[in-house]
Amino acid sequence: MKDIQGMPGTPGGFALRICQFVFAVVGLCVMATTSDFPSVTSFCYLVAATGLQSLWSLSLAIIDIYALLVRRSLQNYRVVSLFTVGDGIISTLMFAAACASAGITVLIHNDLDSCAQNHCAQFETATAMAFISWFTALPSFLLNFWSLASR
Repeated sequence: MKDIQGMPGTPGGFALRICQFVFAVVGLCVMATTSDFPSVTSFCYLVAATGLQSLWSLSLAIIDIYALLVRRSLQNYRVVSLFTVGDGIISTLMFAAACASAGITVLIHNDLDSCAQNHCAQFETATAMAFISWFTALPSFLLNFWSLASR
């Protein structure tokens, strides 16, 4: 199968992995710098999910760099299966964490009007970064799944 940009081992796939990593790390750092995130379970879940996303994306970016440097195709069935399952699990975790955090952020900001005591701007920023990270992970999953299904 022809390598399409965004698949593993292509410059587009590497760019997607770097974007996933950057947005996940920014969301993780913003949420971890607030003092009261451990008091809310969904924010703890967001920190765990963004940490997992950043590790997954960084490791696959390193694999993509290796494949690009040695001009090797990563279209092996087992490799694509591993990437597809991993991307699917990580994407689901990131989306669930971002949605849960968005719900709590809306509750704190709009319904309780208690932004004066909380870090609403940081919570909103971390949640937005998680959604953007998920949004950049989705094409990776869909392209890998499509590659796997078209064999």
